[in-house]
Amino acid sequence: MTALSFDEQGVDVVYEGTEFRLEKALIEEATEKSYPDVTDHEVLKIVEENPSISGEPRRVGDIVQSI
Repeated sequence: MTALSFDEQGVDVVYEGTEFRLEKALIEEATEKSYPDVTDHEVLKIVEENPSISGEPRRVGDIVQSI
């Protein structure tokens, strides 16, 4: 299971027991979108090749506002 923790500057990721950070600029470059408009599903696809995705995608902008 992959854990994603979002903040205004990027995402802390735990993937297969390894912890790392995806910075906002890297996510924007990978998705070709503004960071607040990227969804959690898109970030998960950056981390995992074939992620098991369920539920509705949530925009980073909405996630960060709710923190």
